Amino acid sequence: MEDSRQNIGHKLIRIAVVGPESTGKSTISAQLANHYQTVWVPEYARGYCEKLTESCTWEDEINMFRGQLQLENELKHQANRILICDTTFITVKIWSDHMFGQSPSEVLEKLPDHTYDLYLLMNIDLPWEEDPLRDFPHLREHFMEVWHKELAELKARYTLISGSDQERLQNAIRAIDSFLVDL
Repeated sequence: MEDSRQNIGHKLIRIAVVGPESTGKSTISAQLANHYQTVWVPEYARGYCEKLTESCTWEDEINMFRGQLQLENELKHQANRILICDTTFITVKIWSDHMFGQSPSEVLEKLPDHTYDLYLLMNIDLPWEEDPLRDFPHLREHFMEVWHKELAELKARYTLISGSDQERLQNAIRAIDSFLVDL
């Protein structure tokens, strides 16, 4: 297979791996970074929430938004033309809307200007995996609809990624390679 990275040029291509809880975002982000020989930006909120001793607050959501942006800005300089982002701060909007009924204005202001070249929306076809930081196994369909809506409102270019294990990874690689060819 031809290495599609040669078609990219010098522009940094930002790929966002997004979706509801327990859809394999972190796993596939690491796999894609390995495949494309680049770095990936982990989900800042995971490490942040692991340190919380009480329920997440409005200020915590704002801190996670800022932390995700800062982490992405730090790691983009290490990227090999493609930066894989395990989620984005759109998650802060989605969670804030669900938990608090609104989003921080800081997030809403930044959202239209901080887009990604391609979004890979992870489907909910993987089995739910228990994790102390996951809250809504019964709302996966709801959050999937929310993700479709949010990406449509951004007029984002996105592909739904389905399948399990190797099939899911191959579907993501095909989506990225197809995107890269179109550049």
